[in-house]
Amino acid sequence: MSLKPVRTSWNFIRDALILFLMTLFLSQCSGPDIPSIGTGLTMMQASELSQPALHCIQQPYPYKPGHVLMSDKDVVPPRDKHPAFYGCFDWHSSVHGHWTLVKLLKAFPDMPEGEEIRKKLSQNLTAGNLKKETAFFYSEGNKTFERTYGWAWLLKLALEMATWDDPLGKELYQNLKPLADSLVGKYLEFLKKLPYPIRVGEHTNTAFGLAFAWDYAHHTNHNQLRGMIEQRSRDFYLGDRGCPVDWEPGGFDFISPCLMEADLMSRILYEREFRAWLKEFLPGILEMEQFQLAPARVTDRSDPKIVHLDGLNLSRAWNLFHISSKLKGEYPHLTDLAWLHLNASLPHIASGHYEGEHWLASFALYAQFSQFD
Repeated sequence: MSLKPVRTSWNFIRDALILFLMTLFLSQCSGPDIPSIGTGLTMMQASELSQPALHCIQQPYPYKPGHVLMSDKDVVPPRDKHPAFYGCFDWHSSVHGHWTLVKLLKAFPDMPEGEEIRKKLSQNLTAGNLKKETAFFYSEGNKTFERTYGWAWLLKLALEMATWDDPLGKELYQNLKPLADSLVGKYLEFLKKLPYPIRVGEHTNTAFGLAFAWDYAHHTNHNQLRGMIEQRSRDFYLGDRGCPVDWEPGGFDFISPCLMEADLMSRILYEREFRAWLKEFLPGILEMEQFQLAPARVTDRSDPKIVHLDGLNLSRAWNLFHISSKLKGEYPHLTDLAWLHLNASLPHIASGHYEGEHWLASFALYAQFSQFD
C-alpha cells in the first residue's frame, strides 16, 4: 500500500529548485563573486521549499518507530514518546524537517510562511517536549536510539539555532541545548569504545555522523568533542588507500562511503595533508579524464529503500562541493560532477510519493548551501 503524499504544489517546487540551480550556475560562470544563499534563492522559491516540512512535522502518520519495546506499556502513539519529533515518518526525518524550516527562515525572515513556521517550531520545541525527548535516550532499551544519524542531525539543528540571531531562535536553542548536550556526551562515550568505523551507505555510516558532529563542535567551540572527532577520524581513516568508489552505489545507499569519508577528512586535515591523503585514498580523483562518477539510477520512487538513491545523488553533491572547496576550486570537474548529481535528483524530490518527499528536500537544501561552505 502506497503512503499518502504531502499535498502541495510539487511541480512548482521542482521548477523552483531547477530555476534556483540555473541561477547559481550562471552566477558562478559570470565571475568569482558568488552570491549568498539569500540572493540566490528567491522568497517565492523558499516559500515553496518550506511546504514539505511544514506539512510533515506535525503529521503523526504514517510513522516508522525505531525504538525498542520493553513491555506492553511502551505500545503508545509516537507523539507520546516523541512530542517534539513525531512527524515526517520517523524521528530523524522530523529533526531535519525542523532544520529545513529554520534554515529557510534565517535566510528569509519575512517569508509569507514565517508566522506559521514560528508557530509550529514553538509548539514542537518546547522545553517540556525536549525534556521528554532527552529522557527517552536514557530509557531502558533505547540508549543507542538513532546512533549516530539522528544524533548528527540533532546537532545540525542545534547549530542552526545557536547561530540564529533571533529571539525565538535563542529561546528554542536553550530548549534544545540539554538534548544536544546529552548527545554530545553519548558521542564522546561511543567514540571511545568504537573499534572500527562503520562503512555502509545508510544511517549508521560513521563518517557522516562525525562530519555533522564536527561542524557543531567547531562552530560552538566544543573543544572536547572536536578533539575526539579529529583523533578518531585519524585513527579510522588516515591509513585508508584505494577506496573502491567503482563498487558504489549499493542498492539502498543514500550516502557514498568513499566520498563521505573524503568529505569528513576535508574538515579534519590541513589542506596540504588532505591533498596528499586524497590522492592515495581516491587515486585519479583529481584527474578529469580518470574520475568518472555517474549519478545513481532510481527505478521506483515509491519504494522507501530504492528512493534512497535520490538521497545518494544529493549527498554526493555536497561531498563533492566540500572536497572542491578544500582544494580551493582548483579542480572544476569536481564541481561539475556535483552539479550533475544535484540535477539528476532535484526534479524528483517531489515525486508524489511520501517515501521520498518526507526527507529529500532537506538533502537538496543542504547540498545547495554546501556550495558556500
